[in-house]
Amino acid sequence: MNDLPTIHWDGLIIAVVTFIIIGVFHPIVIKAEYHWGTKCWPLFAFFGLLALMIAMYMDNTIISAILAVLACTFFWSIVELYHQKKRVLKGWFPMNPKRKDTYKD
Repeated sequence: MNDLPTIHWDGLIIAVVTFIIIGVFHPIVIKAEYHWGTKCWPLFAFFGLLALMIAMYMDNTIISAILAVLACTFFWSIVELYHQKKRVLKGWFPMNPKRKDTYKD
């Protein structure tokens, strides 16, 4: 009687949350580089490792996948911190006047 296929929402949920996480991290990287420069990368590494460890022990597949995406986003943000510094040097983003000496080569 029930010939309708079962809809699995897992992939869609993970995709939407991934999109949101990436969107949220873009301004976080910009603000972090502006206020602290690239020296805040260990903080991103710590939270990335923490999210990755929690993801490995999570029973729920959706939550585990979202935590793994969050971990990878933290790790990728480390790379983006250094790219953001280059964008500031090119004049694409404002330089923090309190940290002008960190932009000297």
